[in-house]
Amino acid sequence: MTKELRCGDLMPGCPAVLEGRDETEVMTKAAEHARTQHNIQEVTPDLASKVRAAIHDKP
Repeated sequence: MTKELRCGDLMPGCPAVLEGRDETEVMTKAAEHARTQHNIQEVTPDLASKVRAAIHDKP
């Protein structure tokens, strides 16, 4: 099942929705999105944990 992350769940106001085949693919896309759109250069363990918690199955 496809996984989904709605960036706005973590960064209020961001409309980005990232999808992938699995959590790993979504995490990779999320790291790139964070770097390019939110100027977050390092994904800390705490941030990674929050992102993982926000990933869910796409309806």
